[in-house]
Amino acid sequence: MADSNDDAMLRQFLLGLAEGLNAAQESVDRIGERLAEIAAAYDRRDIQFVVLPTMIIVDSGAGQGGRVGLRTAVNPQFRLDQIAALYELVALARAGSVDPERGIERLNQIGAMRPRHRWQVRVLGHAILTTGLALLLTPTWQGLLVAFGLGAVLGLAKLIRSPTLQLVFPVVAAFVSAITVFLLSEVVPIGNPLELLIAPLVTFLPGSALTTATMELAAGQMIAGASRLITGLVQLALLSFGILAAGTVVGVGAWSYEVLGGSGDQLPWWTAAAGVLLIAVGDLLHFSAPGRAFGWVLLALVVAYFGQAIGELIAGATVSGFVGALAMTPVVLWISDLRRGVPSQLTFLPAFWLLVPGAAGVAGLTEAFGTESGVGDFVTALTSIMAIALGVLIGTALYRVVHRGAEELANFHIELPSADDEAAEPPFWARLVPGSRDSFWTRRPKPRRRPDGTRAALEQSTAEPERIEADADPASAGRPDGESAREMRDRDS
Repeated sequence: MADSNDDAMLRQFLLGLAEGLNAAQESVDRIGERLAEIAAAYDRRDIQFVVLPTMIIVDSGAGQGGRVGLRTAVNPQFRLDQIAALYELVALARAGSVDPERGIERLNQIGAMRPRHRWQVRVLGHAILTTGLALLLTPTWQGLLVAFGLGAVLGLAKLIRSPTLQLVFPVVAAFVSAITVFLLSEVVPIGNPLELLIAPLVTFLPGSALTTATMELAAGQMIAGASRLITGLVQLALLSFGILAAGTVVGVGAWSYEVLGGSGDQLPWWTAAAGVLLIAVGDLLHFSAPGRAFGWVLLALVVAYFGQAIGELIAGATVSGFVGALAMTPVVLWISDLRRGVPSQLTFLPAFWLLVPGAAGVAGLTEAFGTESGVGDFVTALTSIMAIALGVLIGTALYRVVHRGAEELANFHIELPSADDEAAEPPFWARLVPGSRDSFWTRRPKPRRRPDGTRAALEQSTAEPERIEADADPASAGRPDGESAREMRDRDS
């Protein structure tokens, strides 16, 4: 009974870890790798896993003693401090140094963790994060003030934790931001309205979904990768719908959705460095990231920024995101593999937001739906989004090849069934009963010799004793199959 309880506890622990890693937006292939390493640390290499974004299956044991654990749920997203605590537990589990029951208790504690910072600090962090992105998009004093105010309002609204509200909040946030920017653009020189209104919506951009989707596609996880990619594109479309709805209410004409030249008091070019720093600070405060992650986040932001700048000089603005993502992705994965590094989720999202995939995508989709030149704008929007996604995809694939080499080559192999699946040996008392299988009282024929002198064992058959007797008779050689010795003598007479 103790073994059964231990097996059930380990299976529940693995299910909880997989559910937590899903909530941390980890790719399903890396979740499977982590679970396999943890199972091996507990001397359970026979456990099999099936991991999808909304379903986890753990098959423990073999043969008739095997058990299957199933978990189906749509997990909420973890904050960065929860992600950091989760990966500390994963590191202990990979070493086999945590009891499964204690691990389940720790998982529940991580799920109930309170943010590291108070709500005032988190609201301020969201406003700083919005301001930093606005510095990269529309570097004007007026635009910065509007972005800071909208970032504070939306950061305050995000404190309301309601599953129902989370479903519609992105559309509501886009609607409120668009109405505010459209009305202010008539009286205040805030710069490009479409780009500025994206800054407050930075935390609603599907950067996590698109990033994880491309990593899963690079690993061959087509079901999970394709579903996440479609989810991200749908979220971009919902944000675009909120902007168009606001434009309809305010009375914005079709021409007003087109990207116009910037206006207002432009800030110097070097303020972009301040924008990168503000994004790192805002991410640290709003998402309650651990302090040790700040340096790594800043490094990923700098690499992404310079990669995007070089790409824009070489190939233009549309392909600049591809170069930035291609440069940033190996650095982020390298940081996650370091002993004193941080999980990739802590550095991927800020760098992804700096590349502004959502800004180009939402603005392009809004122009496509709201203007008459929809086909060209729609193609441009999808190109900018897919350029960054392809950069992450290729960067992930290159890092895997360089880091792991040929060990990822898959071989087609099917395991034989275990001994538990074979027919069980009958007990000793059953062998004492005459007529039963493998009974002591069953007569077994002696093996006969083949023409070449080798001995061949006869297969026992209690159902056909006459045929066995005939086969044992040397005189029966050459008779038709199934003809007994008595029938042969009658026919010869």
